[in-house]
Amino acid sequence: MTKEERHNLILETLIKHESITVANLSLLLDVSAVTIRKDLNELEQSRRLYRSHGRAILIDPYTTNRSVIEKENIARHEKALIGQYANSLITKDDSIIIASGTTVLALARCIKPIHRLTVISASLKVSELLGTNEAIELIQLGGTLRESSLSVVGKFAEAPLCDFSCSKLFIGVDGIDLDFGITTTDIRESDLNRAMMATAQKTIVLADSTKFRRRGFSKIADIEDVDMIVTDSNIPDKMVHAIEDRGVELHIVDVNGTHKPAPASQPFENMAVKDKSSLS
Repeated sequence: MTKEERHNLILETLIKHESITVANLSLLLDVSAVTIRKDLNELEQSRRLYRSHGRAILIDPYTTNRSVIEKENIARHEKALIGQYANSLITKDDSIIIASGTTVLALARCIKPIHRLTVISASLKVSELLGTNEAIELIQLGGTLRESSLSVVGKFAEAPLCDFSCSKLFIGVDGIDLDFGITTTDIRESDLNRAMMATAQKTIVLADSTKFRRRGFSKIADIEDVDMIVTDSNIPDKMVHAIEDRGVELHIVDVNGTHKPAPASQPFENMAVKDKSSLS
């Protein structure tokens, strides 16, 4: 078998199985582990796979900080649909927290309540969208401004949250990894997000399908600490089943515009409030 044939077989195997160890590739291709490591090095250098802890995976799991303008151009259609569905979760006379990110910004564009709504916001862009609506009582958190996301972070943003009790937190994330949890690229934002989770009865993650199998620098919480994830229909099937197995309610918005609740999902309104003590 030539080197090119080995490389093609490695990539075909990854497409089918998403990840594979050096030892298993060595058995599959009947070559030494040293040869496999050289092959993986070459494929990684050409950005065709990513190496992690003695195995090869198809994509780089680590995400980097990008500006809100750049992020808004990624999965715009999917984020819009996710925002529309998330808006349907807001009830009469509700009190909610909206964190930062372009997916929660898509939610804010859909919010036009005819009833009274209280919103606590960390995002300046969210506050700008909602601030002129007379039906919305808007509380803008203070703190240090993150230029990349145009949102606030730090102790002055966190401090007021202990005086509030809200029904729902809508949060955007930079990565969702089954082992590592939900993440962001900024440690100050993860601290604020945990404070928000402790303030809200239910945590709803809004994340397009590109966020799965990705890790930001700073962990916010484990998957099990989340009550609901709303995503789009490009989410890998394996992730759907794995999230269901963790007891998290999953709602999938089809890219054609329809909502598909995952088959094993628990009714949202009947879910017990999770213990937030570990997050505070």
